[in-house]
Amino acid sequence: MRISGLHIGKVFLTTAICMLLLALVFGVVSASIYIFPDFLKDNLGFISLRPMHVSAAMFWIILGATGCIYCVLEQGSTDKRIKRTGLIQWVLWVISIIGIMVSYCIKDFGGREYWEFNPIWALPISTAWVLFLINFYRLVKKISTWPVYIWMWLTGVVFFLFTFLENYLWLIPYFREHFITDMTIQWKVNGSLVGSWNQIIYGTAIFLMDRILNNKSTGSSKLAFGLYFLGLFNLMFNWGHHIYTLPTEPYIRYIGYAVSMTEWVFFVKIVMTWRASLSIVQRNYHYFPYRFIMAADIWIFINMGQAILMSIPAINMYTHGTHITVAHAMGTTIGINTMILLAACFTFFNIEEKSKYLNKIFWALQISLVIFWTSLNLAGVKKGIWQLSAHQESYSKMMDSLAPYFVTFGLAGIGLLLTLGTLGIVLLKSTSASTSNV
Repeated sequence: MRISGLHIGKVFLTTAICMLLLALVFGVVSASIYIFPDFLKDNLGFISLRPMHVSAAMFWIILGATGCIYCVLEQGSTDKRIKRTGLIQWVLWVISIIGIMVSYCIKDFGGREYWEFNPIWALPISTAWVLFLINFYRLVKKISTWPVYIWMWLTGVVFFLFTFLENYLWLIPYFREHFITDMTIQWKVNGSLVGSWNQIIYGTAIFLMDRILNNKSTGSSKLAFGLYFLGLFNLMFNWGHHIYTLPTEPYIRYIGYAVSMTEWVFFVKIVMTWRASLSIVQRNYHYFPYRFIMAADIWIFINMGQAILMSIPAINMYTHGTHITVAHAMGTTIGINTMILLAACFTFFNIEEKSKYLNKIFWALQISLVIFWTSLNLAGVKKGIWQLSAHQESYSKMMDSLAPYFVTFGLAGIGLLLTLGTLGIVLLKSTSASTSNV
């Protein structure tokens, strides 16, 4: 393929969709081990399949977010350096992904939570992100007035690089040898990284809303910028609620709690916006990208409400380390990030058909996700009560009692595999015929 005809954004989105399909397969196989503990025990096992699933899901989000930015900003650019740098960036990601998956298969670990791969594979990722930052600057430097979504993208790109590098401070002996400091940084990083890519994903959602409504009122409003600065404040400081259980200074927990409670502003704003947008919903209901954004809006409402409750120390004592945390992560990853990215993919690949078949897939996806999320939460509630009980039964008996919930979320996971997998295949089939009209 010639560099001049290369659409970097679609290259990243296509790769991201492949990661989504892998995450779904790894996720279903991992979930089956909860029900059949000896399944693949002598081969990959849960120890390899779980990080393979987690990494593939994160790469779906990160590469998808990258692709969305490129799809919007690279249009009209004649600078061949951007395409060349973008291609090198993509190659570095592919090298890293292959290396990470192979290292999991041969059980060559060495990383930390959510980034369990050998740290050597972090080098191409960080290098690729530096190239992305360079390209981003080249693409936006000539734009005189930035709508809020460009500021959100810039924030996400910069903070992701900073936090990703912070994630590897444990390689320095000083941090590695002080357990509390090490754990504080790791748990803080996990929260901040999510906040970083959320800035990119939510910025993309605002761009899509402006595009659907055919105006720039959302992305240029004072309210949007006000919420952006509040989101930036949360990104920088609300990680404190992730470390309630660590023996850190009390003021850190107080600040984390106070900042987390400011999310009630977002919560109330979502309700108000939803009530005011009913007429817009009716006009755009049959437009598939809008439908995915509508679903994401509902899941933001659900997951933000759950996150706020989990930020309350008395409740956090029960939820920490249980399947409630997993439910929240899955609800955010699938219900919010994936829905917005699917809306973007349907937009950038120009899929506008009003298909009854896809309509059924959409609703089957939502039902599967509700069952999946609910079963994990119920399992988490039972485990949370067990771990704080004064008279605990054995861990094995407690896990056996969760079997019905595991079977339910396993079946729901198959539903997610079939529905999201179908949508992914539809998108991949459309890539060769799609154009770059943004």
